[in-house]
Amino acid sequence: MTGKRVPPIVVAITGASGAPYAVRLVEQLALAERPVSLIVSSHGWRLLGMEAGIADVAALRRRVGTARWDRAVTVFDDADRGAAPASGSARTSGMVVCPCSMGTLAAIAQGASRSLIERAADVTLKERRPLLLVPRETPVGIIHLENMLRVSRAGAVVMPAAPGFYHAPRGIDDLVDFMVARILDHLGVEHRLSGRWGDAAPPRGADA
Repeated sequence: MTGKRVPPIVVAITGASGAPYAVRLVEQLALAERPVSLIVSSHGWRLLGMEAGIADVAALRRRVGTARWDRAVTVFDDADRGAAPASGSARTSGMVVCPCSMGTLAAIAQGASRSLIERAADVTLKERRPLLLVPRETPVGIIHLENMLRVSRAGAVVMPAAPGFYHAPRGIDDLVDFMVARILDHLGVEHRLSGRWGDAAPPRGADA
């Protein structure tokens, strides 16, 4: 990427199942040389450990690729509500919560700001920037649905982690890429993760 540096995309990882989506998303944003402000909740770190074998920032950095990480990713403490993503005057290109726990979704729906993730989401909505929430829960109850409706009416995009099968996935990686491709599309980030409707899917490793 050349020229003026674009504002970062805030990426939050919370405690819903779906660590592979989060890791792949950060990988792809770093590959595209898009600045990332990364916030991981305490339950998000637990999730990364359980589902991806990633215990800490150093392990996540290695998984993404140290050179790409160092160029693109800035990590913020979820307990620091005074960090840059908490301020509307700090420009961003939007925010993604992936995966988004139902507790986090509920807090965003109510305008709570108990953590940096919740405050950053609140700021993203009030500043009319893109906010993508990727919940992974089934079945969903009435309260969940009401909260999804509330955040949708406030301007967020609710994108459940529900990969399609029309592209003939050959494994879990293809299903993960399907969802991450949809997230990147909504952020306006170019990628080569999957073919579009009517197109042949690119060969695996096309992003390497």
